[in-house]
Amino acid sequence: LAMAGTMNAPVGGFDFDLCKRNAWLEANNANGDIIKKAKKTGTTISGVVFKDGVVLGADTRATSGPIVADKNCNKIHYLAPNIFCGGAGTSADCENVTEMIGSQLTLHRLHTGRECRVATAVTMVSQYLFRYQGYISTALIIGGADCTGPSLYSVSPHGTVDQLPFQTMGSGSLAAMAMFESGFEDNMDQEKAVALVRAAITSGIENDLGSGSNVDIAVVKMGGIVERFRNIDKSLPKYKSKNPLKYPAGTTSFFEEVISKIKITEGEAMDE
Repeated sequence: LAMAGTMNAPVGGFDFDLCKRNAWLEANNANGDIIKKAKKTGTTISGVVFKDGVVLGADTRATSGPIVADKNCNKIHYLAPNIFCGGAGTSADCENVTEMIGSQLTLHRLHTGRECRVATAVTMVSQYLFRYQGYISTALIIGGADCTGPSLYSVSPHGTVDQLPFQTMGSGSLAAMAMFESGFEDNMDQEKAVALVRAAITSGIENDLGSGSNVDIAVVKMGGIVERFRNIDKSLPKYKSKNPLKYPAGTTSFFEEVISKIKITEGEAMDE
């Protein structure tokens, strides 16, 4: 009874205890050592719907801050025989999320005995990402062809879903979107759709420092037909001047010259 008397009954309403913590962090974060900034990522992924299926595209540059970690990584991931996706964000998150969703879709396909719908994959991904409130840095463009026809979705790290005839995501998405808005047509054939996606990814590569290297393309058509083009467009080689500058010896003046002779003896330094 005495123990029951000391326990406090739960109180309804909001709890603002963390306001003092947030104020302290803001006041003591002058040097930026306490609150860490989110690491910027770089990618250009896109997709478009044409009359027989969907076309997905991505660049191949993986960055680690200001460093190019991989010049030819694969950003187009397999989810099901008729569903593929392009991933932007943290590489580890994209790899693990797509592999996990792919395994769940395999079990779903074996259990039902039917081809998975694109909407099923999108629902699985969006519910999983929403559960973690954006802390899983994975942005996906999911496209495929099922019994309802070709469809294309984008899923943000917070779980937001959009369905449009063309999609772009990543740091180079604005440059890629400009190409889609100027060149998209309804009921395009495969050749025009692939050319449009290639132009969109190339635009992102040329206008975004976080995107670069080569262009990958995946075409998913009705009937489970998949065509993948690895490095369909390769990065331009480094520029070399046709007339390189050559300076003859003595061009740079100097005031003093010292030449010293160094005598090298064999043996370990600790013996002296």
